[in-house]
Amino acid sequence: MKMAKILGALVGATLVATPVMAVTLSAKERARVARAAPRDRDDVRYCLIQGKKGRDKGTVIGAAGGAGVGLVAGGGLGETLLGAGAGALAGRVIGKSEGTNSTCDRVLRRNP
Repeated sequence: MKMAKILGALVGATLVATPVMAVTLSAKERARVARAAPRDRDDVRYCLIQGKKGRDKGTVIGAAGGAGVGLVAGGGLGETLLGAGAGALAGRVIGKSEGTNSTCDRVLRRNP
């Protein structure tokens, strides 16, 4: 039970720290913004940042959910960590697509 409390505290700390994490663009993404049409630059930057935020948020939520399922199912440390890893991967994929809307999808498609 002690390991469950430690893991629960770790998940809670991760959820609290998520808004603090700064979202910055990589060099490739900054180059993509620079290549974009002048009227679309702000929109491309905004959409890239929103996609990153959604991806990061999905990763954290998926990891917490996977760890929670592992704990509730009565798994040991290995099973809980495996569930957290699988949840993080699934959350990252889902969050990446859900972080933007159809307008952002059009803007990003128009400015590769």
